[in-house]
Parts: sequence; structure tokens; C-alpha cells
Amino acid sequence: MNLPLLVWSYLKSRPLNTALNIVLLSLGIAVITILLLFNNQLQRKITDNAKGIDLVVGAKGSPLQLILCNIFHIDFPTGNINLKEAEKISKNRLVKKAIPLALGDSYNGYRIIGTNQLYAEQYNAQLSSGAWFQKEMEVTIGSNVANALKLKTGDKFESNHGLTSDGHAHDEQKFSVAGIMSHTNSVLDNLILTQVESVWKVHEAHGEGEKTHDDHDHDSIANPSPLIPSVEAGDSTKEITSMLIQYRSPMGAIQMPRWVNGQSSLQAASPAFETARLFSILGVGVDILKAFAYVLIFISALSIFIALYNSLKERRYDLAIMRSMGASRARLVTAILMEGGVLTLMGCVIGLLMGHGALIVMGNLVEETQKAGISGLVFYEEEWIILVGSLLLGTLCAIIPAIQAYRTDISKVLAGNE
Repeated sequence: MNLPLLVWSYLKSRPLNTALNIVLLSLGIAVITILLLFNNQLQRKITDNAKGIDLVVGAKGSPLQLILCNIFHIDFPTGNINLKEAEKISKNRLVKKAIPLALGDSYNGYRIIGTNQLYAEQYNAQLSSGAWFQKEMEVTIGSNVANALKLKTGDKFESNHGLTSDGHAHDEQKFSVAGIMSHTNSVLDNLILTQVESVWKVHEAHGEGEKTHDDHDHDSIANPSPLIPSVEAGDSTKEITSMLIQYRSPMGAIQMPRWVNGQSSLQAASPAFETARLFSILGVGVDILKAFAYVLIFISALSIFIALYNSLKERRYDLAIMRSMGASRARLVTAILMEGGVLTLMGCVIGLLMGHGALIVMGNLVEETQKAGISGLVFYEEEWIILVGSLLLGTLCAIIPAIQAYRTDISKVLAGNE
């Protein structure tokens, strides 16, 4: 007697029941798989992008907004800060490294960041072609930007104010692509990097009676700024959006935030604290979806149990005939357990494929998913736990029907007394 063939025949004999059980289980598994992939990748992205950044200093407002805007670049700036005040913080003995950021413009939804070479070094970025930005209006772009916008070295483009493509176009000044970065799997892949002076130049071109950066005599700078060497230190007319700080010692975590927040116009936000708060906010939604998935799985398990139990009643005579032809009780029990296992295995495999497939489709259709770097082609060890757990669930659902099959009295069934 071929048990796998027998089990498959039983499943095929009730196609609607079998399909319903598989669909219910696969939907629950798919939801859990999507949450697992999305949550793990998002946490890893957030952790990697914030790595090495101990403090973000910017204009007063929401600390979480300050972090989202200046580290993950998915929100709007809280405002600008005076360069002179930023320099004062960067010179603090507790500060090891300070990276200036100037935001405000974008190109086709990809943010343009005015900064220096330290920002690219923060993420160990390398060039795939061209060179790093060295002059005003030169940019080095991320790999996703180059692929999405079909840009190559030497191309020119004009920026838009804000993060949307329908913002005011700065057509008086055009940026030139100097280089393209290799894929870093970080926020840099979606950014356009340039000098802070380039951002100033684009915006000063719209001011009345203001000088552009080209009007300054670089050789006459006797005391260059520690953040932007091309301007005089203490220049109170210049502004940047924020500054990324790395501490020299752990003492900085204790003293720096309180000292910065004591300044009248500045705010300090800790990436570690704010990302933990972000995870707790996201965790509420994730927990709700997980609860929904577990309900689906429970309903599926109950459905499998009921299906096996009812089918056992229908197959009592068949089982009795098999026993009379020499099949042992253990063989009948194995057949019932295999039936539950096959149902859950099929539902689990289909659910895992559906979860990965859904993220692959989202990655191809939803631009924000592409920018976040969420992929359906990533696999985690936890998925093996889901697979094994599903098989155990199927076995558990089949135990009671299997015990009933084991206790079946052949003589009574054949005599029609049961």
C-alpha cells in the first residue's frame, strides 16, 4: 500500500475542502512572512543608516522629525540653523566629527544634500564611475538615482524646491553629474551629494542684493570655518539645515544633548533614542497585523482538524477494509498524520511564496518601497521556524482523528454496528 499516493487521493477527493484549508493557512503565513521581511529589513536599514551618528543638531521642532529628515531623508526639515552657532558646537571638546547638511531641493523626488566628503565616508561609499564633487554645482549621485533617472557622468539637470517634481525649478543654475557611487545598501543610494556652497548658490540666485558664493574671494579667507572651509569662521549670514555629530567619548552622550538644547535656537536629537521610539510606534501596527495573521492560522488549524475528523467518519468502512487486508493500526495512524502534514506543508510553502512575491511586486510598483531598499528576495532563518511550526500544527490537528482511527473496531464497522 503506497501511503503518499493514498493520502494524495484522499485530498483530491475533497478538492474544495482541501483548497479552503490551504488558502486559509497560506494567507496567515503570507501575512507573517511579509511582516518578518519588512520588519527585519526596516530595522536593519534604520540601524545601519544611523550607525556612527550619535547626535543630530538642527532647528527646534520635533526630535523625531529631525532624525527622519537628516538621517533617513523621509521628512521635511524643521528649519535652518546659523553656521556660527553650528561651528561653536563642532569645536566642543566632546565632538570628534561634525558633518554639515544643507537641504531644501530635490530632483525628480531624490533629495539633493549639501555636505562634504565626510558624509560619504560615513557610509564607506565608493565610486562606480566618475569622481567626487569638488566644485560648486558638481554632484555625485547614488546608484538608485542613476538607475531610476538614467543619469550618467557629464549630464546636467536643474533642481526643484522641496521634495516634489512640481516644485519651483531653479533653472538659473544647473547641476553637473561628476560621479556615481557604487551601491552601498544605505540611504546614500537615494541621494544626490554636492557642496553646501552649491545649495547656497542656487538659493542666493533668487535673493535680492545677496552675493552668490562666486563673489567671495577664496584666497582672502584668513580664518576658515571648521565646517565649510570656503567661508570665514563665524559668518552669521550663512545657514545650514543640520549637523551630524559623532562623540569623542561616551561622556558626550551625557553632556552634549543637554548643552545643545540649552541654546536658544538649536535642538539636539539622539538617533538611538528616537529610532527606539519609532520602533515602538511601528510595533503597535505590526502587533495588530500579527494578531490578525495568528487568527487566520488558528481558523485554518481548526478547519483542518474538522476536515480530518469528518473525513474519518466518512472513511470508517474504507479503513476497516484496509485493516482486514493486512494494514496495521500504525499504518492507518501514519496515513492520517501524513494527511494533516501535507495540508499544512502545502499551505505553508504557498504562504511563504506569496509573502516573498507580494514584496517583490511592491518593490517593482511602489517607489517608496524601492527607495527603502525592501526586497522580497531576502530570506531569514525564522522562515524555517515558520515551516517546522506549520508541520507541527498539522500533526497536532491530526492527532485526535489518528487516535480515532487507531481505536476503530473492524468487526463492528463491517457488521454495520458503528
